[in-house]
Amino acid sequence: MRFITAILIAGLLIQPKAYSQQAAGLDNVWSLEKCIHYAVDHNISIKQDSLNAKLARNTLLQSRLSQLPQVSANGNYGRSFGRSINPTSNQFVDASYNFESISGNGNLLVYGWGQTKNTIAKNKLSLEASLADLDQLKDDISVNVANSFLTALLAKEQINVSRNQVALTQAQLNQTRAFAEAGRLPELNVAQLESQLATDSSNLINSIVNYNSSILDLKTLLNLDFAVSFSINVPDIDEGQQLKSSIVQPEDIYQAAIRHFGSVKGSMLRVSAAEKNLAVAKGALYPQLSLGYQVGTNWASNYETYSYKPNGYQVSGVALDTFTNRSYNVYQPSFITTSSQMPFGKQLSNNFRQSVYIGINVPIFNSWQSQYNIRQAKINLASQQLNEYNAELTLRQNVYRAHNNAVGSIQKYYAAKRAAEAAKRALDFAKKRYDLGLTSTVDLLVTQNSDFVAASNLVGAKYDLIFKLKVIDYYLGKELKL
Repeated sequence: MRFITAILIAGLLIQPKAYSQQAAGLDNVWSLEKCIHYAVDHNISIKQDSLNAKLARNTLLQSRLSQLPQVSANGNYGRSFGRSINPTSNQFVDASYNFESISGNGNLLVYGWGQTKNTIAKNKLSLEASLADLDQLKDDISVNVANSFLTALLAKEQINVSRNQVALTQAQLNQTRAFAEAGRLPELNVAQLESQLATDSSNLINSIVNYNSSILDLKTLLNLDFAVSFSINVPDIDEGQQLKSSIVQPEDIYQAAIRHFGSVKGSMLRVSAAEKNLAVAKGALYPQLSLGYQVGTNWASNYETYSYKPNGYQVSGVALDTFTNRSYNVYQPSFITTSSQMPFGKQLSNNFRQSVYIGINVPIFNSWQSQYNIRQAKINLASQQLNEYNAELTLRQNVYRAHNNAVGSIQKYYAAKRAAEAAKRALDFAKKRYDLGLTSTVDLLVTQNSDFVAASNLVGAKYDLIFKLKVIDYYLGKELKL
């Protein structure tokens, strides 16, 4: 008796941990839809795939911006030593001087055999494929959440079944103990029921532990803090309404799935992207036409300007008059020469230059790199085509398997339901016979355990059926809800 009491007390201590959240208010009661939405917003794998989609979007933006001209500017400042050519006067000088040059250029690809256009198209298809993968991952996470949620519901239902079993055994024990005290039944019957109560109490504790474990698994999938108050909502599930999904034929399910399934859409988009990538590789074999523009100027510290100031006249020579045999002095103007460094801004303005040109780049030989890229692009295209075929084949196989599992789960559910009803009737008859003293305690316990097993099997078959039907909804593209 002490052992049984200890088990019951332990059950009472564990039970509030599983159910205390219900008293905390509706904000802590989570439905399947709420769990799915939260998982989609907070799941780590979805966040990682979202980053991949952002990278693909940035790649697409970069390829679109590559259509704009390429513009660059350069500037150099330094000092020259020894004999060199002055960059401003183009004359040899032997002195040291400081220099600075400023230049800029722009280049625009006019025609490149569609390489830029095909690159943009390839990156756009790659982005759409990444988004399709993200949608597929969200759907997969939704199915996993539904499975974990239904597992928790099953564990919660098992607690109710185990609790009813404990209550039933306890009532039988109380009645048998009263009969034993009155001398109608031997003490052996009391000991047998006490042993059964201990077993049932242990099953109740295991059910509670399994429920708490399933809640932790669900929180892990949701990326929810373990300390957050959390309980699941037990909806009123209409099995007949759920069974409507099983009416759809597997080929119809497949045709509906192939139109929205992210894995198939992603593989198809990657085939198209591989085709564009092959076009890009082929475009590298042909010439490219571009338009260019250059501008520049320079400055030197030893570039000087000169000014001249009249300074009278000076004798530059003697002229002889042959007729008179007289000589005369020849005069020329005299100037005072002064030099000064040309200002920085004026040098830049005087040395300003610009040019416009049309360029053509003709690929002749690059170590077969272009041919190698084409072969690689063809292999990649063939690989993506196989991936597309495999994705469609895998989807078809999974759909037919899911439909077969759903049909099988329906049959198992109805079989478990009939077994539970029969076990319930048998237990009612056994209890009446036991009360009249027409059957032994062992026979009653055997019948009671059969009823417990049948009830547990019915609960398991029920939630297995619901999950299998939710998988059908998943392939049909329906929202997963109860």
